[in-house]
Formats: sequence, structure tokens, C-alpha cells
Amino acid sequence: MTLTNNTFIGEYTYSLDSKGRVNIPSKFRQTLSTDNQNTFVITRGLDSCLWVYPLVQWKEIEENLRKLSSLSSIHRAFVRNTARYATPSTYDKQGRINLTPSLISYASLKKDVLIIGMVNKMEIWDPIQLEKADKKIEKINPEEYDALSDRIIL
Repeated sequence: MTLTNNTFIGEYTYSLDSKGRVNIPSKFRQTLSTDNQNTFVITRGLDSCLWVYPLVQWKEIEENLRKLSSLSSIHRAFVRNTARYATPSTYDKQGRINLTPSLISYASLKKDVLIIGMVNKMEIWDPIQLEKADKKIEKINPEEYDALSDRIIL
């Protein structure tokens, strides 16, 4: 199966090093289109994880954030909380990106991390935090889940 550009799927286990670097899976690096210049933008996710976007995808997010009204307190707060932690990181020759101490703390990352492909982005999780999030999913109403699955054509 060949993945299209900037498509990320699967789950990988890596280690966060003492300098706050983590490897991006080689399969993910291979699908990254050249217009991203080997760069990702890392920010806080809405769960206790980090979101990692290809640079091109992040530029689209920025365009959408620009459309929000600076006169609305909710819009300002949303833009602020999305953009303030966003950090571009170009991966090095070993395929590692740098995570800021603030992002590491937010996601409760320690040594072991899980990197999950989310189609248009990646998530970086502490395994314990992901387990907690997975338990919350078990509480979702099955009818709601089924209704959403009906929107996906297989």
C-alpha cells in the first residue's frame, strides 16, 4: 500500500532523549512532501497530547485562524491557545524533532512516547495519558459512534 503525501497512519513507540528530541517514524518522514522542507509544527492538542502537523498543513490552519475575529473573546482565546505553543521543528539527519519543555510538560512526556498517525497530523502521547484517554472513549454512546461511522464510506 502506498500512502499519499502528508498522510500518517499507525502507532509507533519511541523514546524522548535528554535533550527533548524524539524520532519521527521513517514511514511518516517518507510520506512528507518536499514542500514541507522537512519541517513540522508542534503544538498542544486538545487532549493531553501534542499535535504535529506538516508545515504545509499548519499554514492552512494559520489561514483559518486569521479568519477568526479579534473582536470576539472566544476567537481570541482560541487563536492564542492554538498559536502560542506552536513551534516549528525541522528534523535532523537522524529524523528527530525538538520538543519544547513547555510541550513536554503539557503532554506529561517522560522517556517512552507513542506517536500515532492521525491521517493529516501526528499525535505524541505519554502511554499512561493515552490509556486514560482510551478509557474515556469506552464511555462514548455506541449510537453516536455508529452515526459517525456512517459518514465514512468504505
